[in-house]
Amino acid sequence: MQQTWELDSIFSGGSDSTAFRDFLTTLETDLQQFSESVQSWDSKDSNDLLQLIDEMSHVVLSLREASAYVSCLLAQNTTDQGAKQLQDRLSSIAVKVKNANTAFESKIAKVDETMWNTWMDSEAFSEMSFYLNEKREQSSSTLPEAEEELINALSVDGYQGWGQMYQVLVQSIRIPVDDNGQEKLLSAGQAANKMVSADAHVRNQVFSAWEQAWADKGQLFAETLNHLSGFRLQVYKARGWNDVMYESLQRNRMKKETLTAMWSAIAKHKQPFVDYLHRKAKLLGKDKLEWQDVEAPLGENDNHIPYAQGGKMIITQFESFGSTLAAFAETAFANCWIEAEDRDNKRPGGFCTTFGLSKESRIFMTYSGTMSNVSTLAHELGHAFHNYALRDVHPFRRWYAMNVAETASTFAEQIVHNAAIKHAKTKEEQIALLDDKLQRSVAFFMNIHARYLFETRFYEVRSQGMVPYKKINDLMVDAQQEAFAGALASYHPHFWASKLHFYMTGVPFYNYPYTFGYLFSLGIYAQAQQEGKSFEQKYIALLQDTASMSVEDLAAKHLGADITTEAFWEQGISLTLTDVEAFMELTAAEPKHS
Repeated sequence: MQQTWELDSIFSGGSDSTAFRDFLTTLETDLQQFSESVQSWDSKDSNDLLQLIDEMSHVVLSLREASAYVSCLLAQNTTDQGAKQLQDRLSSIAVKVKNANTAFESKIAKVDETMWNTWMDSEAFSEMSFYLNEKREQSSSTLPEAEEELINALSVDGYQGWGQMYQVLVQSIRIPVDDNGQEKLLSAGQAANKMVSADAHVRNQVFSAWEQAWADKGQLFAETLNHLSGFRLQVYKARGWNDVMYESLQRNRMKKETLTAMWSAIAKHKQPFVDYLHRKAKLLGKDKLEWQDVEAPLGENDNHIPYAQGGKMIITQFESFGSTLAAFAETAFANCWIEAEDRDNKRPGGFCTTFGLSKESRIFMTYSGTMSNVSTLAHELGHAFHNYALRDVHPFRRWYAMNVAETASTFAEQIVHNAAIKHAKTKEEQIALLDDKLQRSVAFFMNIHARYLFETRFYEVRSQGMVPYKKINDLMVDAQQEAFAGALASYHPHFWASKLHFYMTGVPFYNYPYTFGYLFSLGIYAQAQQEGKSFEQKYIALLQDTASMSVEDLAAKHLGADITTEAFWEQGISLTLTDVEAFMELTAAEPKHS
């Protein structure tokens, strides 16, 4: 199981690839053709619309192919100057694609309603009608075409430029740590892995240096976040979007009632997780956990898990769910789709990206041998399997939202966690694995909640003007204290600077979809447990519908559930409470860990 990925089968030569540059040139030619076709379409011929859809699909898939490739180059080496130049070129192409799509949406909005409904009811449009109706409706809430094109053009050096500035700042971050008496400088990704050490001294030392590293550039991060969010708010104001959540909810195809019901249900059930955190503090010999202790391992969970062993563990546990998922994971490992090596100059975090035309995925992470790393790998393989399930459907049915994307990933984590706990050989191992699983619940119910609270409140303050650096820190700590229900002794004031998600220009409010996906996946997992391996095909059918309807309709169709009610979310939360109960019972008389 090789720990570095293979990209040459996509485009050989890395950032110097001649094949990739030729691909971009062809993409620009195809894009020009699509733009001309849109302008010449008279909005009355359905056959011409079908041709337009073919051209549009090819252009968008090509752009995704190119974007995925460049994102991989930059992730594996943040100092790759050639990749940064390619990213600049792609940004310009992406704006032109967005402009062409805006023109396309403007044209379909003008089609006579009776004619449009006749087209959408026909067999020719059956696979794409949901997406087209959605775009036709959304066009009514945007500005005239010329103004939207201007926004797109300005966003390259405005909105997107500030997002890229964040990447430049992160690239310069180095965290000093003690390595056998000598100072060693680590990248952000490497240092993040060090903070899950079983050694409290190491955690404290690395976290102190981590917090200081972000603080040293805090004013620069504050300027970046202020300008990025300011651009977004000005666009929203111009479009008449009074609710800062409008775009995010629209993108996630969900109602605000659903989001409100989810957070309300979680807020009512935090005490058991506070109790868990207090018990964990006792086991670690502390009165209260500090921020850097939340993900500290217990007992045997500190054992190093070699990459090959972790991979085989995932495949075995996937097999307990279904043969298709397990075989897919084997393919991903065998074909070197995963970049996991622990080395300098990699970007922090993990992701899965899909290549639109090649119909392959690539997974990025930094593996250091913890159970948490194994969980992350399973998470990203869940994303990749989602892409695999959609590989042969119409492109318009592949463009799913983030909240359902996180359903597939967290579902894969559930399989790995639950199977590992079930097969634990000792009480100590079971405690360690339950702790690791509960860390995930705490992340979704508390950490993610803090991100959501911070971001909504930050935008509220930002709408009145620039937010001072110190105020941003205060907003972050206040959100963490509320979300963790006061369970911690200390918090992470510069979390807003260290977390890439706050700077993602393409996906606003990159937080609550994780919690949605987690709880939604619990409902799916419960059904899978009842039906056994026969459920796998039903699961694949659900994934294939994720870009074809709202999440409310998806839940109604495949789970028979109303997710606008707190009752649905409480069912998922109740499953996590059994983990808390098991942990508290097993650790009732456990000695302190040194």
